[in-house]
Amino acid sequence: MASFDEPPIASTSTSPPPLPSNGSPSRKRSKWESQAQEEDEIAIKIKKKNKERRRRERSQEEREREVRLASISAAPLSTPLYALSPAGSPHPQLGSNPGSPRPSTPSVGSHPPPSTRSRYVPPRSAHGSIMSCRSVYEYERLNHIEEGSYGVVFRAREKATGEIVALKKLKLEEEKNGFPITSLREVMALMVCRHENVVGVREIVVGDTLTQVFIVMDFIEHDLKSLLSLMPTPFLQSEVKTLLHQLLSATAHCHTNWILHRDLKTSNLLMNNRGMIKVADFGLARKFGEPLGDMTQLVVTLWYRSPELLLGATEYSTAVDMWSIGCIFAELMLKEPLFQGKGELDQIAQIFKTLGHPSENSWPGWTSLPLAKSLNVSGSQYSNLRSRFRFLTEAGMDLMNRLLCYDPESRISAEEAMRHPYFTESPLPKHPSLFSSFPSLAAGDKRRKPFDSPSAPHRFGGVEPDM
Repeated sequence: MASFDEPPIASTSTSPPPLPSNGSPSRKRSKWESQAQEEDEIAIKIKKKNKERRRRERSQEEREREVRLASISAAPLSTPLYALSPAGSPHPQLGSNPGSPRPSTPSVGSHPPPSTRSRYVPPRSAHGSIMSCRSVYEYERLNHIEEGSYGVVFRAREKATGEIVALKKLKLEEEKNGFPITSLREVMALMVCRHENVVGVREIVVGDTLTQVFIVMDFIEHDLKSLLSLMPTPFLQSEVKTLLHQLLSATAHCHTNWILHRDLKTSNLLMNNRGMIKVADFGLARKFGEPLGDMTQLVVTLWYRSPELLLGATEYSTAVDMWSIGCIFAELMLKEPLFQGKGELDQIAQIFKTLGHPSENSWPGWTSLPLAKSLNVSGSQYSNLRSRFRFLTEAGMDLMNRLLCYDPESRISAEEAMRHPYFTESPLPKHPSLFSSFPSLAAGDKRRKPFDSPSAPHRFGGVEPDM
């Protein structure tokens, strides 16, 4: 037995190769793996080259743009920099010392350092200065006019100019999701549809809190609904033609700019004392296009709502406004609304009773509307609309029938209605300046009472005096 003091016997076996850093034994890669790695490296190199090339192109374009801007700024000015100011003092850029050198301007050939601004962002000089909204206290509130679903309207006077305007205060107290979309649509539509027969928006003013936002608009003396209720007799035929033609002109302008009003009625039509109609209240207005897409059917006041909306249609276009214009046309003639339903079912029943029940010939595909199957379609298919307008000419009756057509695709458009023979036959439309003026309830005017006729002479003590 060997002792512990003896040196250990050297092993003749070779030691195993060291393991790689990941702890797993190395193996020879296949040619497919090597080829894949080479392709990855080539792709990385190409990507780096393309990135560098795009960076050089952007830098070159930015340098060229800076050179163009520098050349514009270096152009000769109408007034030299060394000229004196109107007050006689040296130019502020030169300082108080007359011998101070003139500021150097960038030369055309110089290359300014590359800008970090994106080439897709226009220079700041391309935008005008952003101004804040003025305060509502620039106006003096005079009286309350009316209150609607989306705002309260006041009559006010601008303190600086003394001009009378209408202030519409938006109802924001109950809003929890920011600025209401209806108000944004109203401002957008009024800015887009600038027309002589559309109420003009002047500016937006604000109060002390975030809920005090006002739209400043032109003040108009009357609305047609109040005016019709106060008039002793309806409008003349010539006056109806003038008012209807102005309404069609404003509606055609809105439709040309891809705006649907969706709430045309007599209370939203303002009229001044010069016989001019102004379409107002664009709270339900919105843009439309091709394709139309789904839209809500809960639009338009009930008495002016088209039958396709009453039957649940979610795709509609300018025809809904034209039906409302037909109802307004009838109201101008009758001095009262044509269809005065108490609910949606009663409204559609009154329409069917007056115009006759629709059929596949008069309204193709109407039975496929969501609410059409729940209706009782029994009844006459003939219209008795003519019996309500016995004094309307044949051309006027044709225009009303085309406005109140069941089929939205066959309903007349605003531009076509403006060229209808009804407006060229006798009597011709009256000039707006020849309209009568009326006291304005919105301006606080009071209606003048008729003169009281003198009473009969009183008898003395019930006994006729002696002659």
